[in-house]
Amino acid sequence: MDIHKIVIPTPYVIGDVNAFLVKGEALSLFDAGPKTGEAYEALKWGIKAAGYDMSDIEQVVLTHHHPDHAGWVDAFPNVNILGHEYVDHWMRKTPEFINYRDEFYRHHLKLQAVPEIYIDRMVQARDEIELFGTIPLTHYIEDGVEVPGHPGFKAIYTPGHAQSHLIFHDKKTNTVIGGDILLQNVASNPLVEPPVNLSFERTKSLIQYQNSQLILKDLHVNMVYTGHGDNITNASELITMRLERDHMRAKHVYQLLDSPKTVFEIAQLLYPAIFKSQLGLTLSKAIGYLDLLEREGLVMAEQVEEVYIYSRA
Repeated sequence: MDIHKIVIPTPYVIGDVNAFLVKGEALSLFDAGPKTGEAYEALKWGIKAAGYDMSDIEQVVLTHHHPDHAGWVDAFPNVNILGHEYVDHWMRKTPEFINYRDEFYRHHLKLQAVPEIYIDRMVQARDEIELFGTIPLTHYIEDGVEVPGHPGFKAIYTPGHAQSHLIFHDKKTNTVIGGDILLQNVASNPLVEPPVNLSFERTKSLIQYQNSQLILKDLHVNMVYTGHGDNITNASELITMRLERDHMRAKHVYQLLDSPKTVFEIAQLLYPAIFKSQLGLTLSKAIGYLDLLEREGLVMAEQVEEVYIYSRA
């Protein structure tokens, strides 16, 4: 299997995103960068550097729905677009889904004791949505299914960082196109997102993400082609280190619970320098560590009116 890496700039703190051109029985592009002019030029140049034109692409396969990965599906209007079915909600962006998304976040941010002024800012921030693609999926990829045109290249459902997240494992080479499941220099964020079934139940994203990392670890892969940064050849070692770091941070959260606190209060204490500018991230991290502690029976949550209060068990 021939894999060509394309580095694409993004407007995000994470920096460049990687797309991968894969030649098998079909010519497939895995991920497509954010929908900006600069990203489009980098994508076009990268495909040309591999010896192809944009018109040669036969299908686009998405690791997940985040806009730095799923924007420029719009550059390929006449090819198959494949991904987890959850991606389709973000491509179509129907008024019903956007309203549901807003209400989901408003509901859970209130439970986390986030002040209304912050809730309004977070819910009404729509700039990121403009960087998503707009072409609906033509095919859904399910867990365990081979990617069309790539025999032996199997999708594995790995939620946590995103509810739509898939990795793609090539059995012959024992390598993985990993999206954001594992990055070399930073840990991916276990973002709280509306669940796949579009209910109002909050998924425990950090627990999901840890389970997904263990799935990757059990594959004992030779290489992870990552969504950002360099390829990874020591995945098992890196996953062990990341899980241990989560454990240590959860212990720190336990120490902060010398008196009952809300998620918002924990986020402020954990990330005093950035919690205002990156509130969604810091809340997701804080509630993730609380989920770990609650699973271990070390903390408990009590709903008082419209707010969850966490305390030591």
